[in-house]
Amino acid sequence: MPGTELFGDEERKEVNDVMQTGILMRYGHDQQRKNHWKAREFEAEVQKITGAKYAHAVSSGSTAVATALAAAGIGAGDEVIVPPFTFIASVEAVLFVGALPVFAEIDETLCLSVDGIKKAITPKTKGICLVHMCGGMADMDGIMELCKQHNLILVEDAGQAFAASYKGKQVGLFGKTGSYSFDFFKIATAGEGGVLVTNDAQAYKHAETYSDHGHDHIGTNRGMEQHPILGFNYRISELNAAVGVAQTRKVPVILEKNRKNKKFLIDELSKTSGISFSRLPDPAGDSATFMNLLLPDTESAKRVVEELNKAGVGGFNYWFTNMYHFINQWDHLKNMQTASKLTVQIVNAPQDYKKLELPKTQEVIGRLISFGIRCTWTEQEMKDLAGKISTSVTKALKTELVK
Repeated sequence: MPGTELFGDEERKEVNDVMQTGILMRYGHDQQRKNHWKAREFEAEVQKITGAKYAHAVSSGSTAVATALAAAGIGAGDEVIVPPFTFIASVEAVLFVGALPVFAEIDETLCLSVDGIKKAITPKTKGICLVHMCGGMADMDGIMELCKQHNLILVEDAGQAFAASYKGKQVGLFGKTGSYSFDFFKIATAGEGGVLVTNDAQAYKHAETYSDHGHDHIGTNRGMEQHPILGFNYRISELNAAVGVAQTRKVPVILEKNRKNKKFLIDELSKTSGISFSRLPDPAGDSATFMNLLLPDTESAKRVVEELNKAGVGGFNYWFTNMYHFINQWDHLKNMQTASKLTVQIVNAPQDYKKLELPKTQEVIGRLISFGIRCTWTEQEMKDLAGKISTSVTKALKTELVK
């Protein structure tokens, strides 16, 4: 939670601006709000960092990717390639716009691979929901070439990768639409919030309208606005946006500290036999919110987790057994346990989700242990952490040799 560690006077000031006016809604009430438009300011701060032509703030990272899909034209019956390693919201968003998820392989980037996408493409494929996982980025050159060759719509879920870039371009801006999350655990937080970005004027207009019951936001009388399309309520509140404004302004400082701290840890841990790291297609663009260790195999990784727990080390995830980030635990999806029928239950699903064969993904996630990077760490704290990780890995791998 690198953003929350720097929570202070700036956030309180922005929130106080809203509380003094009493206007918690992002639209209307022009006179009473005394020119405080926190959602607009939040969007402007995101634009400064990303260089996006358009940004639209919504209530969460989940609603941001849902809006991104709809604004890009993804809908009922469309087959969309998705990763099996992601916060499940990415897949839920595909399902709830009526589209049909097609799971493809990831690789050591922790993102959908070019080869995985290529093998999953069929004549029915409409688009790709590409998720940039654990602060890094996918191999965008190869993926963009595939999109061009097959005329696919690319939607990017960069919820975990705000401020990450690939060859100078921010992730989230390669596709028709992109999205970021600003929940409590991201590089910057709004408490709950998300932002859609795009360089496409029509996609932006659809997003702005779709996320507010279809309002066109023209004129000064909200009750008399036109509704060019159907929509729903994905609005962000001014209170959440106020926190987002202050937090997003701090991202350049947080990014610098994250990168410095991650480099320190990697330099220390590179000395330990058995440790490698996830692949970054563009290391210079890393948001450095995670340090992703790759162990020799799944059994080794499980033993390392045991040793880390024995040593009292916290702040890490073993995604292979994580309930909400990896497909192995998504029984509710495999069994289609729903409150009401989805499109995928009415038409023929493109895959049998109970019998997916994704060996590369299983191998990579089985080996992966991720540590969140904190921007407030001292050098001594990092030395202590690296020492405990190194000792745990060495013990775990020695245990294997004894066996």
